[in-house]
Amino acid sequence: MEKSDKIYIAGHRGMVGSAVWRALEAAGYSNLTGRSSSELDLRDARATSAFIAAEQPAAIVDAAARVGGILANSRNQYEFLLENLQIQNNLIQAAHEADVPKFVFLGSSCIYPKMAEQPIREDALLTGPLEPTNEGYALAKIAGVRLIQALRDQYNRDYVSLMPTNLYGPNDNFDLETSHVLPALIRKFHEAKQNDNAPVTLWGSGSPRREFLHVDDLARAVVHALEHALPDHLYNVGTGSDITIKELARTVQRIVGHTGEIRWDTSKPDGTPRKLLDVSRMHALGWKAEIGLEDGIKRAYEWYLENSSSVKPQ
Repeated sequence: MEKSDKIYIAGHRGMVGSAVWRALEAAGYSNLTGRSSSELDLRDARATSAFIAAEQPAAIVDAAARVGGILANSRNQYEFLLENLQIQNNLIQAAHEADVPKFVFLGSSCIYPKMAEQPIREDALLTGPLEPTNEGYALAKIAGVRLIQALRDQYNRDYVSLMPTNLYGPNDNFDLETSHVLPALIRKFHEAKQNDNAPVTLWGSGSPRREFLHVDDLARAVVHALEHALPDHLYNVGTGSDITIKELARTVQRIVGHTGEIRWDTSKPDGTPRKLLDVSRMHALGWKAEIGLEDGIKRAYEWYLENSSSVKPQ
């Protein structure tokens, strides 16, 4: 990659896309381009193909997706499956047809079986049943991984899939109906703190273990993938360590300054018992997560405080 090469970041206004944009700018890349969903509907195959053919980028980073937490995923399986298939299929096909040299496809650790051996290696893909609550999203991303692999094998494309663990950071989604666990905890504890430290009720038992990666660390992994020809088609991106949801809740509570009670609603689902990624492939390439969880949560909370006026009220 040359610093002047055009790089198209699909989903550049989202948490992941905006982090990739910042990381590329910091690395000296000056020809970045993006389009909002109102300017380019990636679900529209013709529009997507025409855009890529006209722009002729040297690389595409696919950070565009319909995403959400356990509630949004479980309630909207059809939309999560269909729309993510449309977005990624259109982008990947357009890139191939326009002979785009590099493509980074971003997915999620939810592609792996619910009961996969821990830590989860890349070769665990398709070895067992998925977590039912986010099966639609996972199936779409699995299809994307296989498309990237097929293009590498059949056409020698320098395309790669990066599968991050649970992400958080600036520009996260704090809507309690659709957010993931960490931003939801930040908002719940903050609002309870403002409400005389009222009790906070959380879903499940708190026993599942989860791994969390600051989105800026993922962005550095994307830059690494763009700057190198990676030998494998699929890479896990994570920290290599995890924490129980109870421990996470207590950490967020302490950072926010909430002193009230935490209540656990065990009638609600826990989801997958554990999702820890084996990140040895990425470590072997020279990338490693740098932002610790406590420091990362502090940064995320500071961002939330600075931008809370724009967060949708419940």
